Amino acid sequence: QVQLVESGGGLVQAGGSLRLSCAASGSIFSFNIMGWYRQAPGKQRELVASIGSGGSTNYADSVKGRFTISRDGAKKTMDLQMNSLKPEDTAVYYCNYITHGRVYWGQGTQVTVSP
Repeated sequence: QVQLVESGGGLVQAGGSLRLSCAASGSIFSFNIMGWYRQAPGKQRELVASIGSGGSTNYADSVKGRFTISRDGAKKTMDLQMNSLKPEDTAVYYCNYITHGRVYWGQGTQVTVSP
């Protein structure tokens, strides 16, 4: 089992920044992919960014150039630095961990961007 705990959400004005963190614990394997997903009211959950255990990254087009994903293998943490936030970034953000065909989710953290 893997447990994921997110932190860092909140309310920010458009153009501002927030940093989300995800701490993983439990049966962590060396090969895995971690990522951030988000879900806005009435919309499907979507991938925001992901990072492999080797450091390769992938971003949704809507956040490229504004968001940066990073991870610390020793600390078993993953961060998402979000800059130039827009009202359309408002959503619940979820930490995701995939390894050996198993998928784990955090409880989510709310990000609200006011106009």
